[in-house]
Amino acid sequence: MFKKILIANRGEIAIRIMATCRDMGIHTVAVYSAADCNAYHVREADEAYFIGPGPATQSYLRIDTILGIARMSGAEAIHPGYGFLSENANFAEECTKSGIVFIGPPASAMRLMGSKIAAKQLAHTVGAPTIPGYNGENQEDDTLFAEAQRIGLPLLIKASAGGGGKGMRIVRTIKDLNEQLHSARREALASFGDATIFLERLLEQPRHIEIQVLGDTFGNLIHLGERECSIQRRHQKIVEESPSVALTPALREEMGAVAVRIARAAGYVNAGTLEFLLDTDNQFYFLEMNTRLQVEHPVTELVTGIDLVRHQLQVADGQLLSLTQEQVNARGHAIEVRLYAEDSENDFLPSTGTVARFVKPEGPGIRVDSGIDSNDEISQFYDPMIAKLIVYGEDRPAAIERLRAALKQQAIFGVKTNAQLLLAITMHPAFQAGLTFTNFLEAFGLLGAEPKQATKNELEQYPTHQESLYHALIAAAFFEVSWHYEYRSLKNGHQPISPWQSLGPWRMIGETITTNYTFQGEKHQVALSRTRETPDACLVQVDSRPAQTVLTIFGTNDFVLLRFGTNQVHAYVHTSESEVQVILKGKLYLFEKRQPPNVDKSAHGIDKVHSQKVLTAPMAGTIIKVQVRDGEAVQHRQVLVILSAMKMEHSIIAPYDGKVRRVHYHEGEVVKGGAVIVEME
Repeated sequence: MFKKILIANRGEIAIRIMATCRDMGIHTVAVYSAADCNAYHVREADEAYFIGPGPATQSYLRIDTILGIARMSGAEAIHPGYGFLSENANFAEECTKSGIVFIGPPASAMRLMGSKIAAKQLAHTVGAPTIPGYNGENQEDDTLFAEAQRIGLPLLIKASAGGGGKGMRIVRTIKDLNEQLHSARREALASFGDATIFLERLLEQPRHIEIQVLGDTFGNLIHLGERECSIQRRHQKIVEESPSVALTPALREEMGAVAVRIARAAGYVNAGTLEFLLDTDNQFYFLEMNTRLQVEHPVTELVTGIDLVRHQLQVADGQLLSLTQEQVNARGHAIEVRLYAEDSENDFLPSTGTVARFVKPEGPGIRVDSGIDSNDEISQFYDPMIAKLIVYGEDRPAAIERLRAALKQQAIFGVKTNAQLLLAITMHPAFQAGLTFTNFLEAFGLLGAEPKQATKNELEQYPTHQESLYHALIAAAFFEVSWHYEYRSLKNGHQPISPWQSLGPWRMIGETITTNYTFQGEKHQVALSRTRETPDACLVQVDSRPAQTVLTIFGTNDFVLLRFGTNQVHAYVHTSESEVQVILKGKLYLFEKRQPPNVDKSAHGIDKVHSQKVLTAPMAGTIIKVQVRDGEAVQHRQVLVILSAMKMEHSIIAPYDGKVRRVHYHEGEVVKGGAVIVEME
């Protein structure tokens, strides 16, 4: 077995690979960019080497640099993880030429299956069903337009060289085809270096089912069952589970057999995944093959008890696969959700910044795979995933209950997350019934900041909104008083000062300390009064609600326990100069503090119409397309500039019919979040 391997990746997958290497006594080598100098995966490795600037093209995608470090460090093999160079056949070939083992499939299989067009053609040869479409070599616009009309609408434009929703567009009207075609090509070229696309008929309400395969160099090839990954947003999976409620034993056996036939025909070795769509008539269609370890591999590990990374290493070392198909037995149910740094109130755009605090859930059947810890940064250069939260239960209802409880335990401060969306999914009756399709989020209105309406089941399991808000306001007030006075005391080198001895930003009326917060535009007042009967408790009044005696206990990691008689409420609180953040049962509450008046703004005034004339970058990124010039007349919702950030394109559009006064940036320039891109008049 290898004594030392280099992990050509970052984040949670690098940490995951290191965990198995540690179990097997294998020395690990990490690589890092300028943006990752203090990253979690760097701290966990046995050795770490700098590879270049923040952009992946100048660091994690530099084959020559990574191979040079592998030779320098004495690494015998390279594990590519997923993303970056994991499906780059040239990288696999260069590893072999350098005498370094590539932990993955041979370059020939990777190159064949890395092309979705070639993969579909291969699938046909072994009798695997595929979706009607066009995957020809002719990429001329006229040909694609003709083929689109032949296939019929709606249809999908897909990048031949990639996955993860990159270079994918839905076309529902023929007039949108030209714009979507060019957008898909542009994103495919930026993501994979290949603008080749193909067309597919869009299946309405399909399920996304994938089969995990594992093979060795001796011709042994098996499958490890399925994962259902139907719940997606922007074609990115956010919930994955195994087994799928939609598969009968006979259908599972048939899909597994087809997956093995395709992989065997491709000459596949090591771990890989074949993806299928399952329609409402239980007819399945081959989509593509991912020639690497999948993000969602932990759910397969939990239900089969098999360490996929360990088997990857053993196969790459030339060992015989130690499993037969008959030895693969799935038990129980596993579900994985992806915690992303995203702003649900701003179209789920990535939320960059420092994770001030990350409280990870713990307990039986809970696994957290994360490349982020407290005080780590979510950078503009990479995917905004914070962690994968995976749970296991004896059956699906038990797994859902465990997932819901784990989501209520977690707390992340410093960046916004999609935790509330994930919690809303687990609470939804359709999810609990297993009615999961690729348009699940749109169909049930879960893509807004809040679900459309609370269901009976949600109301039974959740406290009312007003009760939760009431508890969150109390937690914020107690924590802020405690934090403010302890901070002042420590700063001055004294023992903690009682809040009743020093007011700070609070105001005292008699024996009462009060403060004001604003939540979603509404003002709230919290008043704390000392009680002589119970020295460690306070009499608390929120707005006009009756006063109540509350005992507060503070713990580590910003934890606050509120005790109302015998009832207890758990919360996490984080404070800054302008706001207090409270996470209670998985929900984030942002309370704005009362601020001194802004004299400059008051003097000059804030004109709403003027603010609409300034179009800003929703986040840090690179300008990849400028489609207008200074002085040009534009129409409402016309795309003016396209920004690329975190592997996605974001369009800056005209808010009304008007004229472009000035475009502030050129193509190729990097901009900060909030930077003025276009001025309108």
